[in-house]
Amino acid sequence: MASVLLVSSTFNVPTLLLVGMAVAALLGLFMLLIWLQDRAMRALAWWGAAYLIGGAAMALWNAPDDWPFPTWMPGALLFLACGIVVNGVRVFHRQPLRYIGAYFGPVVWCGLTQLPGFEDGRGARLIAGAIIVAAYTFLITFELRHDRRKSMRLSGPPFLVPVVHATIFLLPVALNEMFPGPMREAFAGIWFQLFAIETILYAVGTAFIVLLLVKDHHVQIHKTAASTDPLTGLFNRRGFHEAAAQLRMRAAKKREPVSVLMFDLDHFKSINDRFGHATGDDVIHRFARTAADSMRADDIVARLGGEEFAAIVAGGEEVAALIGERVRGNFQTAGTHFNEIAINATVSVGAAVTRDSALDLHVLLDRADAALYQAKKGGRNRVTVAAEPQPHPVARHIAAARAANLPVVHSPSLVPGSPVDTPVPA
Repeated sequence: MASVLLVSSTFNVPTLLLVGMAVAALLGLFMLLIWLQDRAMRALAWWGAAYLIGGAAMALWNAPDDWPFPTWMPGALLFLACGIVVNGVRVFHRQPLRYIGAYFGPVVWCGLTQLPGFEDGRGARLIAGAIIVAAYTFLITFELRHDRRKSMRLSGPPFLVPVVHATIFLLPVALNEMFPGPMREAFAGIWFQLFAIETILYAVGTAFIVLLLVKDHHVQIHKTAASTDPLTGLFNRRGFHEAAAQLRMRAAKKREPVSVLMFDLDHFKSINDRFGHATGDDVIHRFARTAADSMRADDIVARLGGEEFAAIVAGGEEVAALIGERVRGNFQTAGTHFNEIAINATVSVGAAVTRDSALDLHVLLDRADAALYQAKKGGRNRVTVAAEPQPHPVARHIAAARAANLPVVHSPSLVPGSPVDTPVPA
């Protein structure tokens, strides 16, 4: 049976290694060329170097037996390339490098090659290499899942491909126990050829995934730039409306009210006229940082333009008043001096609350702006929360029925011209 298996092996291992070396080298050079065009994407340099080192490992495996290099070197270079890929993922995610976890493979491999009989046992080397490669691929999967950017749209391929690759590499560990001794060496020869083919496919697939990740990264950069205020780093008006819609959807599912707060820096035009626009920009930037630091993790704050800011938070009148007063007090403390100049900048706050998830955001902003006007009129440096308009009695009954999951009967309304299941404005 062993001889049959050996004869049925039709793939030429040196040819497979030569193809793998060429593919790895070309992909590595391709990534390095892309990195040279975009030096900010440092992960491409790591991945390109990893592919070149992997190609060098395949070249050494394909070298003549009389070449003067240690027998452990091809495997050590291959596992070094795997470790560089892991750290490339961490660089891509802007995380610190992982030296011990990423480069354990070459150390373990060099240690195993010093054991008596390890170099002579083809099956033992195959299983050890499979376990190390599988460990690296699972580590790459973990690093991909550890990505902090929740906006990443790519979710399936970056995780699925390494898992499939690791599973295939672990198969000989299980199958090795299923074959008797004479068949293990034959199985090892065939499986080494399959390893070479699968590694080439994995290298190509991984390169495409890397390029997809880089493309998605650039898309996120442009999307962030389109929704971010460049001076403060907060959302701009567009980003605020997009984030506010998501927050209101979450609040509607929990049947929570939401509050919108409007902020306006007091006497800002006077600050610009007296101290210059550079100081005015410093005041705006400091308020942005103060407001962001005074908010909860899920609250959204944005600069709408000039000295006007807005925030939307989950919660009713008490929450709005608490957050507004916190921002106002913190900025009164933080805005006393700028560049050793006493300015004593303050902010006025207006807030409006709604429990109607269908209410247009512009209406809510207008109510908060009206409350802000009252705060300005009342002396500035204060918080005013607008009273929530009371819904029509029919609308209250409808809301109560829907909250209790009771059916709403379509019938003529108490208000002429409106069906009874339609909220009636006050």
